Amino acid sequence: MTTTPAVELRRYGVDQLDTIRSTLTEIYAEVYADRLSDPFFSVARFEERLERHVSRPGWEVVMGYDSDTPVGYAYASPLPERTRWWATMLEPLPEQMTDETGGRRTLALFELMVRTPWRKTGTAHRVHEELLSGRPEERVTLMVEPTHPKVKALYETWGYEHIGDQQPFPDAPVYATMLRTLHAV
Repeated sequence: MTTTPAVELRRYGVDQLDTIRSTLTEIYAEVYADRLSDPFFSVARFEERLERHVSRPGWEVVMGYDSDTPVGYAYASPLPERTRWWATMLEPLPEQMTDETGGRRTLALFELMVRTPWRKTGTAHRVHEELLSGRPEERVTLMVEPTHPKVKALYETWGYEHIGDQQPFPDAPVYATMLRTLHAV
Protein backbone atom coordinates (compact mmCIF):
# COMPACT_ATOMS: atom_id res chain seq x y z
CA MET A 1 0.00 0.00 0.00
CA THR A 2 1.32 3.42 -0.90
CA THR A 3 0.92 6.59 1.12
CA THR A 4 -2.69 7.60 1.70
CA PRO A 5 -3.41 10.82 -0.20
CA ALA A 6 -5.22 13.71 1.44
CA VAL A 7 -8.71 12.68 0.36
CA GLU A 8 -11.69 14.58 1.72
CA LEU A 9 -14.81 12.47 2.27
CA ARG A 10 -18.26 13.93 1.64
CA ARG A 11 -21.61 12.30 2.40
CA TYR A 12 -24.64 12.79 0.14
CA GLY A 13 -28.27 11.75 0.43
CA VAL A 14 -30.91 11.22 -2.24
CA ASP A 15 -31.86 14.91 -2.00
CA GLN A 16 -28.42 15.78 -3.42
CA LEU A 17 -28.39 13.15 -6.17
CA ASP A 18 -28.84 15.67 -8.99
CA THR A 19 -25.56 17.36 -8.02
CA ILE A 20 -23.52 14.12 -8.10
CA ARG A 21 -25.35 11.81 -10.54
CA SER A 22 -23.08 12.59 -13.50
CA THR A 23 -19.98 12.07 -11.33
CA LEU A 24 -21.24 8.67 -10.17
CA THR A 25 -21.83 7.65 -13.79
CA GLU A 26 -18.50 9.04 -15.04
CA ILE A 27 -16.51 7.17 -12.39
CA TYR A 28 -18.48 3.99 -13.10
CA ALA A 29 -17.76 4.30 -16.83
CA GLU A 30 -14.05 4.84 -16.13
CA VAL A 31 -13.71 1.95 -13.68
CA TYR A 32 -15.69 -0.45 -15.92
CA ALA A 33 -14.33 0.85 -19.24
CA ASP A 34 -13.10 -2.59 -20.33
CA ARG A 35 -16.52 -4.18 -19.65
CA LEU A 36 -18.99 -1.59 -20.95
CA SER A 37 -19.75 -3.64 -24.08
CA ASP A 38 -21.27 -6.35 -21.83
CA PRO A 39 -24.97 -5.38 -21.51
CA PHE A 40 -24.99 -6.09 -17.77
CA PHE A 41 -22.07 -3.69 -17.16
CA SER A 42 -23.22 -1.01 -19.62
CA VAL A 43 -23.69 2.56 -18.43
CA ALA A 44 -27.41 2.30 -19.19
CA ARG A 45 -27.78 -0.73 -16.88
CA PHE A 46 -25.74 1.03 -14.18
CA GLU A 47 -28.10 4.00 -14.41
CA GLU A 48 -31.12 1.66 -14.13
CA ARG A 49 -29.66 0.01 -11.03
CA LEU A 50 -28.81 3.41 -9.56
CA GLU A 51 -32.43 4.54 -10.01
CA ARG A 52 -33.69 1.44 -8.17
CA HIS A 53 -31.16 1.88 -5.39
CA VAL A 54 -31.84 5.58 -4.77
CA SER A 55 -35.57 4.91 -4.58
CA ARG A 56 -35.03 3.06 -1.29
CA PRO A 57 -35.33 4.96 1.99
CA GLY A 58 -31.96 5.48 3.67
CA TRP A 59 -29.85 5.55 0.48
CA GLU A 60 -26.63 7.49 0.77
CA VAL A 61 -23.22 7.81 -0.83
CA VAL A 62 -19.79 8.79 0.42
CA MET A 63 -17.54 10.29 -2.21
CA GLY A 64 -13.84 10.98 -1.89
CA TYR A 65 -12.20 14.08 -3.34
CA ASP A 66 -8.54 14.92 -3.87
CA SER A 67 -8.80 18.71 -3.98
CA ASP A 68 -11.81 19.07 -6.29
CA THR A 69 -11.19 15.82 -8.17
CA PRO A 70 -13.65 13.01 -7.33
CA VAL A 71 -11.61 9.85 -6.73
CA GLY A 72 -14.25 7.26 -5.89
CA TYR A 73 -17.35 6.45 -3.93
CA ALA A 74 -19.45 3.90 -2.13
CA TYR A 75 -23.22 3.84 -1.87
CA ALA A 76 -25.72 1.75 0.03
CA SER A 77 -29.25 1.53 1.37
CA PRO A 78 -31.07 -0.72 3.83
CA LEU A 79 -32.76 -3.83 2.50
CA PRO A 80 -36.56 -3.58 2.62
CA GLU A 81 -38.67 -6.14 4.45
CA ARG A 82 -39.66 -7.86 1.18
CA THR A 83 -36.31 -7.86 -0.56
CA ARG A 84 -35.24 -10.08 -3.40
CA TRP A 85 -31.57 -9.76 -2.33
CA TRP A 86 -31.50 -13.22 -0.78
CA ALA A 87 -33.85 -14.87 -3.33
CA THR A 88 -31.15 -15.43 -5.93
CA MET A 89 -28.76 -17.35 -3.70
CA LEU A 90 -27.59 -20.50 -5.46
CA GLU A 91 -27.92 -22.41 -2.17
CA PRO A 92 -30.71 -21.04 0.06
CA LEU A 93 -29.63 -19.57 3.37
CA PRO A 94 -31.39 -20.29 6.68
CA GLU A 95 -34.48 -18.12 7.18
CA GLN A 96 -32.97 -16.48 10.26
CA MET A 97 -30.22 -15.08 8.00
CA THR A 98 -32.56 -13.74 5.33
CA ASP A 99 -35.43 -12.37 7.41
CA GLU A 100 -35.40 -8.58 6.97
CA THR A 101 -37.07 -6.03 9.22
CA GLY A 102 -37.46 -3.33 6.61
CA GLY A 103 -34.63 -0.95 7.29
CA ARG A 104 -32.74 -1.77 10.48
CA ARG A 105 -31.31 -5.22 9.88
CA THR A 106 -29.16 -5.19 6.74
CA LEU A 107 -27.43 -2.46 4.77
CA ALA A 108 -26.75 -3.43 1.15
CA LEU A 109 -23.50 -1.98 -0.18
CA PHE A 110 -24.22 -1.70 -3.89
CA GLU A 111 -21.14 0.04 -5.23
CA LEU A 112 -17.60 0.72 -4.05
CA MET A 113 -15.16 1.98 -6.64
CA VAL A 114 -12.00 4.04 -6.74
CA ARG A 115 -10.31 5.49 -9.79
CA THR A 116 -6.94 3.94 -10.71
CA PRO A 117 -4.58 6.69 -9.44
CA TRP A 118 -6.05 6.34 -5.92
CA ARG A 119 -6.12 2.54 -5.72
CA LYS A 120 -3.86 0.77 -3.21
CA THR A 121 -3.70 3.95 -1.12
CA GLY A 122 -6.27 3.08 1.53
CA THR A 123 -8.85 5.36 -0.09
CA ALA A 124 -11.37 2.56 -0.73
CA HIS A 125 -11.22 1.51 2.91
CA ARG A 126 -11.65 5.08 4.15
CA VAL A 127 -14.66 5.66 1.85
CA HIS A 128 -16.15 2.31 2.89
CA GLU A 129 -15.73 2.88 6.62
CA GLU A 130 -17.10 6.42 6.42
CA LEU A 131 -20.21 5.11 4.65
CA LEU A 132 -20.74 2.56 7.44
CA SER A 133 -20.03 4.97 10.30
CA GLY A 134 -23.12 5.94 12.20
CA ARG A 135 -25.38 3.56 10.30
CA PRO A 136 -28.14 1.99 12.46
CA GLU A 137 -28.20 -1.39 10.66
CA GLU A 138 -26.98 -4.55 12.41
CA ARG A 139 -24.98 -5.78 9.43
CA VAL A 140 -23.84 -4.99 5.91
CA THR A 141 -23.84 -7.22 2.84
CA LEU A 142 -22.16 -6.92 -0.54
CA MET A 143 -21.45 -8.98 -3.63
CA VAL A 144 -18.07 -9.45 -5.30
CA GLU A 145 -17.13 -11.42 -8.37
CA PRO A 146 -15.17 -14.54 -7.36
CA THR A 147 -13.00 -13.87 -10.42
CA HIS A 148 -11.54 -11.01 -8.33
CA PRO A 149 -9.98 -13.01 -5.48
CA LYS A 150 -7.80 -10.10 -4.32
CA VAL A 151 -10.87 -7.89 -3.87
CA LYS A 152 -12.70 -10.67 -2.04
CA ALA A 153 -9.66 -11.20 0.21
CA LEU A 154 -9.53 -7.46 0.89
CA TYR A 155 -13.17 -7.49 2.01
CA GLU A 156 -12.33 -10.40 4.31
CA THR A 157 -9.61 -8.28 5.97
CA TRP A 158 -12.33 -5.65 6.53
CA GLY A 159 -14.41 -8.18 8.48
CA TYR A 160 -16.65 -9.65 5.77
CA GLU A 161 -17.44 -13.36 5.58
CA HIS A 162 -18.39 -15.25 2.40
CA ILE A 163 -21.84 -16.73 3.07
CA GLY A 164 -22.71 -18.14 -0.37
CA ASP A 165 -23.05 -17.27 -4.02
CA GLN A 166 -25.83 -15.70 -6.04
CA GLN A 167 -26.73 -14.58 -9.53
CA PRO A 168 -28.94 -11.50 -9.07
CA PHE A 169 -30.04 -11.24 -12.73
CA PRO A 170 -30.05 -13.81 -15.55
CA ASP A 171 -27.35 -11.90 -17.44
CA ALA A 172 -25.27 -11.08 -14.35
CA PRO A 173 -22.18 -12.96 -13.26
CA VAL A 174 -22.34 -15.23 -10.24
CA TYR A 175 -21.24 -13.22 -7.21
CA ALA A 176 -19.81 -14.20 -3.86
CA THR A 177 -22.18 -12.78 -1.25
CA MET A 178 -20.44 -11.43 1.83
CA LEU A 179 -21.72 -10.28 5.21
CA ARG A 180 -20.19 -8.21 8.04
CA THR A 181 -21.64 -7.45 11.46
CA LEU A 182 -21.89 -3.75 12.27
CA HIS A 183 -23.64 -3.82 15.65
CA ALA A 184 -24.24 -6.71 18.02
CA VAL A 185 -27.93 -7.46 18.42
